[in-house]
Amino acid sequence: MTTAGSRPVDSSIEELIRSMTQSARLADGRETPMLPFFFTQDIARTLSRKRMKHPRGRAVALVERTALSMGVWPERYLRNHEAYSLEEQLRLLGSSAVLMGLGGIGGQVLELLARAGVGRVSAADGDEFVPSNLNRQLYATRRSLGGYKAAAAAARMRLVNPAVDFEPVALHVTEPDMPRLLEGVDVCLDALGGQAERAALLRQAGRVELTVVTAAVCGRRGFVATAAAAASLMAGEALSILCGRGPALAGKMLAFDLSAMRFETVTL
Repeated sequence: MTTAGSRPVDSSIEELIRSMTQSARLADGRETPMLPFFFTQDIARTLSRKRMKHPRGRAVALVERTALSMGVWPERYLRNHEAYSLEEQLRLLGSSAVLMGLGGIGGQVLELLARAGVGRVSAADGDEFVPSNLNRQLYATRRSLGGYKAAAAAARMRLVNPAVDFEPVALHVTEPDMPRLLEGVDVCLDALGGQAERAALLRQAGRVELTVVTAAVCGRRGFVATAAAAASLMAGEALSILCGRGPALAGKMLAFDLSAMRFETVTL
């Protein structure tokens, strides 16, 4: 019996993974063991039928963690090998994050975290989508207008990566709410729009010594590109922290101006 993360694993799951593992060729010509995506789903379906305590998404997560602990890449994450080692990918699947805000930056960040394989994410936003969100917010669509951003995010997670243990929180977060949301997570991502809430978040995170990755945008040009760029940088820093590499911007701030394509790192 082995462990996936720190969880005991049924040897029958390992046997199924071994029987379905194939060899995949990487971009540099090397070969690596790989568990095909649809075989992962098949094993998860078997677990769900046999064990009612394993909902489908949770069963997929268990299979993926087990495969990685055996040195086998789940096909979903195979292209991540250029960015993360097997051990780092496994660590991502066992990590947790809280995201404050699901607007222009927050929606993009959530998408990147889920696709990279962060195991558990809670995301808080009490706003509803309005037509003026359509120009820059990933989950704003004609169908989602008038609905909660948190609900749209939950529906998107079920499509993108149901193995992510996702908790939508349809709440306008104030300081009294923050201790509960910050409890038991590895990193906090601040995509809030208001300065008062941001200051409160930094206070509460400081009390529990939790790393906060924050981003903000301002300006009248390139809203979509600006939000997406900020989200990519924000998610990249958070993923480095979650996979165990530590923050690259500790005590620093990365400022960018896309109109001039200028990037600058300043010490805080």
